[in-house]
Amino acid sequence: MSLNLHLLRLFTMVVRTGSFSRAADALHISQPAISKGVRDVELQVGCRLLDRTPKGVRPTREGKALVRHAETLFAAERAAEDELLSLRNLDSGSLRIGASTTIATYMISDYLGAFHRKYPGIDLHLVIANTRDIADLMLAHDIEIALVEGPVEDDELESHAWRTDVMSLIVDARHRFAAAERGIDGAALGDEVLIVREPGSGSREVVAQALAAEGIEPRRTLEIGSTEAIKQAVAAGLGVAIVSSATISDQVTLGRLKVVPMRDLQIERTLWQLKVPGRIEIPAATVFERMIWQDKRVAEVA
Repeated sequence: MSLNLHLLRLFTMVVRTGSFSRAADALHISQPAISKGVRDVELQVGCRLLDRTPKGVRPTREGKALVRHAETLFAAERAAEDELLSLRNLDSGSLRIGASTTIATYMISDYLGAFHRKYPGIDLHLVIANTRDIADLMLAHDIEIALVEGPVEDDELESHAWRTDVMSLIVDARHRFAAAERGIDGAALGDEVLIVREPGSGSREVVAQALAAEGIEPRRTLEIGSTEAIKQAVAAGLGVAIVSSATISDQVTLGRLKVVPMRDLQIERTLWQLKVPGRIEIPAATVFERMIWQDKRVAEVA
């Protein structure tokens, strides 16, 4: 059986968008053409690949397997195109980097700048999302580099420890903890409102696991979807937060936030690079990966 790559592309777009009409719009062809293409693929492979529901379509078990292989094929196609473009001294092509929020905002700008200065012909694309979303983008071959803040349990991904990040408790300058020069016991957080990131965030998972291991349960949590917004909320007195030390130097310097040591609790997390085993790496990704691994600095408390 020889799969028709054009039909495979139509089927994959339907799975990605969850809809025949959205797939047709994305590919700029008619919906009947999409429907016929999917039927032809199903006839070709001899089984049903999609379940039609009132809310859209979703792949069957066989459909999921085919999509996984299709994504690999299309990634190899893109890699071949990019490699042919960039073989001559990396003077053209593109590199798509996915990073979870803290890494993208505070940790890789120097690497991006160094790469751009050395290879100005490479178009850089930075995708910022939480850890789970970055993992999904890597699995879908939508990015070449994936850097995340939390552990990812997925049999289709390899996680490589990249660097260590220290997490710090921050409060506003008027908070009762701010006067505790020798720090506090972690149990004192049980009387506080703890401001946390959204579900799927690596930093939220690490903090939650560390507190649970010590039997510490904050009085209440307040969920905010970005570290910058969390810092502003802490400075306004809405609660306390435990965030990456790499994110707080500006507000600490201005005196709006204060770092409070926790005498009996030190929270560190490993930052990870995610890779798909056996994936063909384009030259730009190989060079960028070499750059970030040559300088595995440990984040220090501001």
